Amino acid sequence: MPGNLTIRPAAAEDVPLVLEFVKALADYEKLSDRVTATAATLHESLFGAHPGAEVMLAFEGTTPVGFSVFCHNFSTFLGVKGLWLEDIFVKPEFRGRGYGKALLLQAARIAHDRGCGRFEWAVLDWNTPARDFYTALGAVALEDWTMFRVTGDALKRLATESG
Repeated sequence: MPGNLTIRPAAAEDVPLVLEFVKALADYEKLSDRVTATAATLHESLFGAHPGAEVMLAFEGTTPVGFSVFCHNFSTFLGVKGLWLEDIFVKPEFRGRGYGKALLLQAARIAHDRGCGRFEWAVLDWNTPARDFYTALGAVALEDWTMFRVTGDALKRLATESG
């Protein structure tokens, strides 16, 4: 790992820091208006009875510099679980030091160690620096797949539809 970087799993007491990173990522992606996460919802989702994701925190010395969020998915074709990287973010002032790569490699090691058949993530179309970074590491953009999403009222309607 670069310099004095350390990466460790987030603990329940780190939820305020995780929320800070979520808001910083949303600001970077120009999506701040979409953040509805709170410390309470993150605590329940990450450390409650049925955790839905895991978080790794990156520190330069004692200074928090980045985070990654991931969870398992499943490949019916492979017949094994995979690892979905939901978010990876390094504060702008700490970029270019290898911290993003270190977070990505840590997630890849976790996927490998857990016997995952694949490791996947999505990138916003406009985020050329990230797309170039991932391509340079050997990742391949899946041009033949389109992601779909249902949230909020649309999810509620779909869930209550009879048919």
